[in-house]
Amino acid sequence: MFDEVGGPEVLRVADVDLGEPGAGEVRIRVDSIGVNRSEAMFRAGTYYLQPQLPAARLGFEAAGEVEAVGAGVSGLAPGDLVSTIAGFSPRDYGVYGEQAIVPASSVLHRPEAVDAVTGAAVWMTHSTAYGALVERGQMRPGDVVVITAASSGVGLAAIQITNRIGAIPIATTRTAAKRQRLLDAGAAHVIALDEGDLVERVRALTDGRGADLVFDPVAGPGVTDLVYASAPGARVIIYGWLDLKATPLPLTGGNISIVSYGNTYVTSSPERLRRVEHFINAGLRSGALAPTIDRTFEDLSDIVEAHRHLESNTQVGKIIVKVRH
Repeated sequence: MFDEVGGPEVLRVADVDLGEPGAGEVRIRVDSIGVNRSEAMFRAGTYYLQPQLPAARLGFEAAGEVEAVGAGVSGLAPGDLVSTIAGFSPRDYGVYGEQAIVPASSVLHRPEAVDAVTGAAVWMTHSTAYGALVERGQMRPGDVVVITAASSGVGLAAIQITNRIGAIPIATTRTAAKRQRLLDAGAAHVIALDEGDLVERVRALTDGRGADLVFDPVAGPGVTDLVYASAPGARVIIYGWLDLKATPLPLTGGNISIVSYGNTYVTSSPERLRRVEHFINAGLRSGALAPTIDRTFEDLSDIVEAHRHLESNTQVGKIIVKVRH
């Protein structure tokens, strides 16, 4: 929990009686937690929603086992292995804890072959990338896809999904330090932003045409370069706002669409959620999809250090916190 916005040090572990789940809710025993950038922004007060203080809770993504179900819940029962997906407001629910109560609509069955660490690492990353690129962006085989901040968990998931569809992932990163890691992760090309002009590099890699899709969590003034690096008719999908400066609306003659994306695009639609669930589970079974784990912390008491590691920006992939019972 946290009682004021600020750095990782504002987080505290407290004993709380959660009680029983209400109508449409499920209580789960949490075994692993996935740490996400949006949660750090919510804690810091820079998210688009502000926490209800004091005693605000935190967390979208966890894996564990159903302990109890509320009235009206069907398809879930005590003992079921599950993962949560970000289909709720952080002002209403949080999964950082030994137990969590969440809406049943945000709970997915976890196959027995998928361990709790994988179950807490895969859904936020891969559902965001799938929903934005496939459902919203209509990505097709052969499309050139520019993936910014590509060493993040979502960026790495986007590389995997782009390859699985048969499109061409071009990863961007701030410096060349992560180039080989991104190539090893499946990027067709890697552009280090400190080594040259983004627009020139993308156009050189595409014979002057530009990208068909751009997948960006940064926003801010850099969107101008992303638009100018895009082909006529391209879609620029913005799914985050790591740069808090104003985002311009560049004018071009190329009929380029700038689209904002949030996970509710998938979670609010049973049909889209069904498709993403089957796509990701099929990828896990075949080995085509797998979360990249940067570091695993061993106990809930490590949550402050986990957030510090997240904000160091040195990680490649997902940060996981296990929960000991």
